[in-house]
Amino acid sequence: MNREFYKIFKNYQEIAVRYDDKCQAIWCYYNPSPRPCFSLMVLEEARQIQQSIIDFFDTFDDVEESPIRYLVTASQVPGVFNLGGDLGLFVKLIREKNRSLLLDYAKQCVEICYLNAVNLNLPITTIALVEGMALGGGFESALANSVLIATDDAEMGFPEIRFNLFPGMGAYSLLARIVGITTTESMISTGKIYGARELYDKGVVTYLAESGQGYESVSNFIRQHLRANNGRQALQQVRQRYHPVDYQELEDITCIWVDAALRLKDKDLRMMERIVNAQMAKIEQQKSGAEALLRTVQDRRFVSEDISFPLTDWAGDVVVRERRENRDRRLFNS
Repeated sequence: MNREFYKIFKNYQEIAVRYDDKCQAIWCYYNPSPRPCFSLMVLEEARQIQQSIIDFFDTFDDVEESPIRYLVTASQVPGVFNLGGDLGLFVKLIREKNRSLLLDYAKQCVEICYLNAVNLNLPITTIALVEGMALGGGFESALANSVLIATDDAEMGFPEIRFNLFPGMGAYSLLARIVGITTTESMISTGKIYGARELYDKGVVTYLAESGQGYESVSNFIRQHLRANNGRQALQQVRQRYHPVDYQELEDITCIWVDAALRLKDKDLRMMERIVNAQMAKIEQQKSGAEALLRTVQDRRFVSEDISFPLTDWAGDVVVRERRENRDRRLFNS
């Protein structure tokens, strides 16, 4: 591998990255702190990873020679894929009437979603693995991928109407292309949280996995997908040509979101603050147990023989080789 490949695996603070050579996949695991939402750091790192992959492909005269065929987004936080936008930051910027910074945040979200929606304009397939809750921007980020795989206990929805707003970083554009305008507006305006099976029946979730079998299901999907990778890649291009995701459309809608956010009343902002406090209380309640579970969940993912290095371990350090003689010792927590 060349130098640009290893740049993909730099030390990130809120995203862990690893490479699975048998599946030719880059895995990115959200692990934001203190809440599992899209902090500015998560947005910055997610965009850095995308750009690093793009830069790596630029080193190939023939991109078909690249060892990367899939970009998978998942989470290390038990029971949560992502809870969406940073509501605490939103409240602060809205109270300060800081349209510029609010718009900057929104545009960062839109750019990341757009690049995933068009598969980084590369011959790769973007995949989201949703285990647990994906709300608001978390649901948007999952929808932005070409393939959405969810465990049958996952839940997704857009609760923004509770504080008099709407999901403005791609939800309408991405969802309407799948289920149509009427269903999209109903899903957004009611704020209903949907189970993965119901979303599968609507065509939103591409594949259902059994609870606890998310990683295995993604790996199985990739193995099948690789058997007809040329045809599948061509279909992705056909989809984008027939019903393109347009960046300007996403940006225009997020500008509407910013203007709507700045019109929120104090009671709406207090509701956002209550949601933040509820999220923090839940995280604190589970903190001691979650830290142990977090490492267990990640270690299970790295148990199989098809581990590839470099990878980022549970502490965020880049590992370039196996450091333990007895890899099965990690199983005692499984």
